[in-house]
Amino acid sequence: MNPVIEVKNLSKWYGNVLGLNDVTLQIEPGITGLLGPNGAGKSTFLKLITGQIIPKIGTVSIKGKKVRNNYPLFREIGYCPEQDSFYEELTGKEFLLRLLSLFPYSPPEAEAKAEQALEIVELTKEKDRVIKAYSRGMRQRIKFAQAIAHDPEILVLDEPLSGLDPLGRRKIIRLIKEYQKKGKTIIVSSHILPEIEAMTKTIILIHQGKVFAQGDIHYIRDLIDTHPHIVSVKCDQPRLLAEKFIHEDFVLNVKFSPAEDSLLVETDNRDKFFSLLPSLFIENKIEVQEITSPDDNLQAVFDYLVGK
Repeated sequence: MNPVIEVKNLSKWYGNVLGLNDVTLQIEPGITGLLGPNGAGKSTFLKLITGQIIPKIGTVSIKGKKVRNNYPLFREIGYCPEQDSFYEELTGKEFLLRLLSLFPYSPPEAEAKAEQALEIVELTKEKDRVIKAYSRGMRQRIKFAQAIAHDPEILVLDEPLSGLDPLGRRKIIRLIKEYQKKGKTIIVSSHILPEIEAMTKTIILIHQGKVFAQGDIHYIRDLIDTHPHIVSVKCDQPRLLAEKFIHEDFVLNVKFSPAEDSLLVETDNRDKFFSLLPSLFIENKIEVQEITSPDDNLQAVFDYLVGK
């Protein structure tokens, strides 16, 4: 599959502050999650690929075409910024119509597209209220509406779930997945990892302006074999099980839960650990109630990569 977005040696700095450092990557159709803490360089990256700012070094192309000042290409991009940027005295519908007037739509076409976008984000009832009277969640939804109103092929969403209640987040996540099914390319940034996990397994981990890893989360886990894992084993004889584990070289740490009904084992080789478990249970007649991995998620991988 040919990449939709391609960046090479992309760097951007503001005075002595480095925003992005020598990033080279490709983004294919579907949903790509851009993950990193606040100040990691996510917004700088998204502004560069949408042509809003100029890189100091490197190139950006979309569908093989340069982005900067390529105005016909902008019609194919929908951008939802992290920060609010409204004409506060306009109503939600007026705001969309003003933005749609930048495209070659007739007034009836612009009207229809504005109404459709408002319906998609469930703001039809509030379309005639001025934006300054909108709640935080409504302001976030109208930003999403302006990004999708012209039906772009590429959606660039900078923290689109910020300020939404749990129900609102689920609805936006569902919409993003629906756009993926239509074959669109979607980049979603967030500093909240479970939100991205709910949308996609294709991720870019970014920190301090650098890309730490890119790809499927399972592939990324394979890249960090030394990442320690914690496994919780709830059983009827946790102390006996602990005694058996402390002699194994692949077990880094063993401790009991506060209730002392389960064992927390830290290992640097999950394969060996799980291979040994059945024989230990059988030989020592240990009755097992539950085995879980509390750190078997994207948060653990990200924390490890950032701290590496």
